[in-house]
Amino acid sequence: MTDGRYALHRGPFASICARARANKSRGRVEHMNMGLWQRLAGRKAENPAAALYQAVVARGREPHWYEAGAVPDTVNGRFDTIASVLAVVLLRLEAEPAAAETIARLIECFVDDMDGQLRQFGVGDVVVGKRMGKMMGLLGGRLGAYRDALVTGTEPLEGALLRNLYRAEDPGEAALAHSAGELRALHATLAQVELDALMAGRLVP
Repeated sequence: MTDGRYALHRGPFASICARARANKSRGRVEHMNMGLWQRLAGRKAENPAAALYQAVVARGREPHWYEAGAVPDTVNGRFDTIASVLAVVLLRLEAEPAAAETIARLIECFVDDMDGQLRQFGVGDVVVGKRMGKMMGLLGGRLGAYRDALVTGTEPLEGALLRNLYRAEDPGEAALAHSAGELRALHATLAQVELDALMAGRLVP
């Protein structure tokens, strides 16, 4: 079983997260250095993984997770669901030898989104940094747990979901089976989707 405290910081994923943070910082510098006409027009280069991230968020917000799946329809529940869908998409990208930059840019989208959400709640700069560190740890924990369940098969997916999607609160057998079935189906479907299609925001063949 993968320990979520370490999954984010070991192996290739650690360097990918560092690259995502570097891309974010570089994007800020590039934005500051844009020509006057670009600034006046408000133009900013779009993250190439934006469409894919939007598709992840849309999938994570589908009502069935919160109805048949009994995930709490709260800020934490929505975060847990989106992070779970994102983790499964990241597992698909891990199978692509040339997708390291895509993974970094997708994580950058996640960072930007969560940063913006926290600031909308009035969280200040110092606390945002701490909260983002925790969120990245939660994402890394889910990625490790779902990798063990869906890729290596070293633990049941239901157990991983109970810890990560439901935060150890038993939702009932039917709800757990629904969420497990949905993530298994997503994992199987994504294996048939080409990288270009994923980048265009398509999660089905």
